[in-house]
Parts: sequence; C-alpha cells; structure tokens
Amino acid sequence: MRLYSMPSSGNSYKVRLLLALTGRDCEIVDVEDASEALIAAKTAGALPFGKAPVLHLDDGRVLPESNAILCWLGEQTAFWPADPFDRATMMSWMFWEQNQHEGVIAVRGALNFYPSRASLATPERMEDLLIRGHALLSVMERRLQEADWLAGDAATLADIALYAYTHTAGSRGGFEMDRFAAVNAWLARIAALPGYVGLDD
Repeated sequence: MRLYSMPSSGNSYKVRLLLALTGRDCEIVDVEDASEALIAAKTAGALPFGKAPVLHLDDGRVLPESNAILCWLGEQTAFWPADPFDRATMMSWMFWEQNQHEGVIAVRGALNFYPSRASLATPERMEDLLIRGHALLSVMERRLQEADWLAGDAATLADIALYAYTHTAGSRGGFEMDRFAAVNAWLARIAALPGYVGLDD
C-alpha cells in the first residue's frame, strides 16, 4: 500500500497512527502543504479530491478521506467494535469529528500554524473559533468523565480520529486545555497504546 500523507496534518496523522498501532506496512509519500511533491501528486492524479490523505491499495484501488481510510484499515482489528451499537456510536463520533470538531479545532490550529493562512486569522474569527472550540471540547469532556473511551469499553477508531487534532489543540490552536482534565487523561491513554507514534515521528 501507498499512503499520500501531509506530514503536518491531523487528518493524515490519524491514518499513520492507525497503521502504527496495527503494525501494517505502508509506503508513505509526503505531500506537505504548498510543496512540489503535493503539486506533483495532484498533477499525476494521485489525489482524487485534491488533498491528502489518500490510500493507494496494492490492487490499484484508491481510497481518499481520512475517516474512510480508518474504517477500511480498522475493520477486523481491535479498534473495530464487535457490538453493533458500539460500532454505530464509534461512527457517530467520527461523523462529528469531521463535521463539527475539525472545522473549528483544526482550523484555528491551521490559522496559527501555517504562515500562508495568517492573513485569515482576524481577531474576530480567532475569538469565535476559540469559544466554539471550548464548547466542542466540553462535549468530549462530558463523555470522558463517564468513560475511558468514546465508544464502548476500549479504544476504537473514534478515539484515533479525534486524537489527531485534539492532542495539538493547545499547542497549535491555543485552546485552554487545562480546563479539560478528562480529555487530557484520555490523550495520555492513547499515547500509551502499544505501537503509538507521534505526529512528528
């Protein structure tokens, strides 16, 4: 398999993390933001939606979108719940991650992190994202005050999906993570999983 991966992106990182946690071999092709490699990958048609991550399978099939890739790689692993309700709950958190969490937590981090986006980081926008982000982190906090994991009684793909941008919410996004003790404990549990690799590993 070959993974086209943007090294600094949480969406790409979540796939690399699952690969590491499950011991799967995969060639990694770095296509960093604004790099020649990214332009070349787009020109070659390697990125169907124009962005990473994209997984190219050995048989020639191509799968874009981070959470779709997680589902394909994660099925029949320990991160795929056997119980149908737990599995549906996992999916609900993964949908929420993409349509709520990422558009706030990841966006504020990106506006801080990438120089090319600094002009978009107006004080009004950053304040709005900060308020909305703290509300989203509170949703996770409430769940994680009641349970160690987001879905069921063990780590699932939902935890991997939401870890990717949550673990840099403070360092990149400037969110006040000391307000979220249960989230921080959850972050530590994921970092302690066998095979774990960090964003920059």
